[in-house]
Amino acid sequence: MIHDLHSHSLASDGTLSPRDLVARAAAAGVQVLALTDHDETAGIAEAEQAAAELGIRLVSGVEVSVTWERMTIHVVGLNIDPEHPVLNAGLERLRVYRDWRAEEIGRRLAKHGVRDAHAGARAFARGRIVSRTHFAHYLVSQGFGRDTRAVFQHFLRRNKPGHVPGEWAGLEEAVGWIRVAGGIAVVAHPARYDLSATKLRRLLAEFMACGGEALEVVSGSHSRDDNETMAAHARRTGLLASAGSDFHGPENPWVELGRLPELPVGCLPVWESEAWTRCPPSAAEAVLRTPAYL
Repeated sequence: MIHDLHSHSLASDGTLSPRDLVARAAAAGVQVLALTDHDETAGIAEAEQAAAELGIRLVSGVEVSVTWERMTIHVVGLNIDPEHPVLNAGLERLRVYRDWRAEEIGRRLAKHGVRDAHAGARAFARGRIVSRTHFAHYLVSQGFGRDTRAVFQHFLRRNKPGHVPGEWAGLEEAVGWIRVAGGIAVVAHPARYDLSATKLRRLLAEFMACGGEALEVVSGSHSRDDNETMAAHARRTGLLASAGSDFHGPENPWVELGRLPELPVGCLPVWESEAWTRCPPSAAEAVLRTPAYL
């Protein structure tokens, strides 16, 4: 079966509606698709309905933004309950911060000659969230770069005019929200982060200590060598292995739904694990309903 456990829709920074995303996945032969929008679950109901009509399985998911050692890390949650109040309260906090960050990006770009950037980015967003990707689309439309990769490089990355450092969830918080909602926490596209081998080992150790269970070994943003390196980390730590394209839309032809190599030998696929169908741990439920987490 073809599993693609990382994708985005218009609910965050993708360019397809949840229904169209599922239809494209089905046409590509994907049999199990996870919708994992950034800090948002609003697209899941529409995606579930489309998946039922098209005969594929929709995995309810989310991609939570995390600040770890002053870096932004993403943690995917798979098989979550999208209605869980603790998860939703946490995601709402991140969305409020995203609103402020979008306005701040607009203010910073204005100081460097980019007019109406916030309004322009908002026009490209079809959901609540205005992300850096929407700013990138606006910048391209205004002639500031040939494509979104170029404008990210020159305007939106660290030490560039429109960069705003993230102030996201803590690692323990994010994993806790996912687990209390019944989900499996996965470190997303680990090769994308600027981490030494030592620092990656430290991240994975802390992630597992918080209850994290899986690593995105195969990703649409990984090279073949990256996949093998992450497979070695999964085997060393005992983390389950996930695979996802991180598809955002057809305008990025180098990433397509379901177009993923097989997991390297020796990895245990997350979808073959006992954790795949478990209920939320009662102990985690008790801890995460304390005032500190609400």
